[in-house]
Amino acid sequence: MNTGGSIIQKKLLLFSDGGARGNPGPAAAAFIAMLDNGQIITVNSRYLGIRTNNQAEYEALIAALQFAVNNNVEEVICYLDSELVTKQLTGEYSVKNSALKKLWSKAKELSRCFKKASFVSVPRTNHYIQRADALVNQTLDEAMSNSL
Repeated sequence: MNTGGSIIQKKLLLFSDGGARGNPGPAAAAFIAMLDNGQIITVNSRYLGIRTNNQAEYEALIAALQFAVNNNVEEVICYLDSELVTKQLTGEYSVKNSALKKLWSKAKELSRCFKKASFVSVPRTNHYIQRADALVNQTLDEAMSNSL
């Protein structure tokens, strides 16, 4: 895993997922960063506290984008299973919720750090989205057991 400030690759594929138990409720975010050839560079997850599902989705994407910025990546393709977040980022949907607007702004700001950034909606059945979702649930399980 390289989190230092060197170029790992010109292009990264980012698979991110966020989720909340209850809406809002305890939430977590996770992402997987990989090279074009399928080599996974890093896997990351974190507990977020109380969030909505959409907020958790944005925070997962923001963490993935920040990782790519920190590693001087030139191009990212972001895969999300949230159609809402994807369509808001591509401009197909407007962002009306004020909390989401702040997260949308942060994601857009980070995306401008790349020569090219793409946002792609994929089904929940995508293998890497399922892995990210499993990380979200594992992180939530750990956070819940630590709070008992």
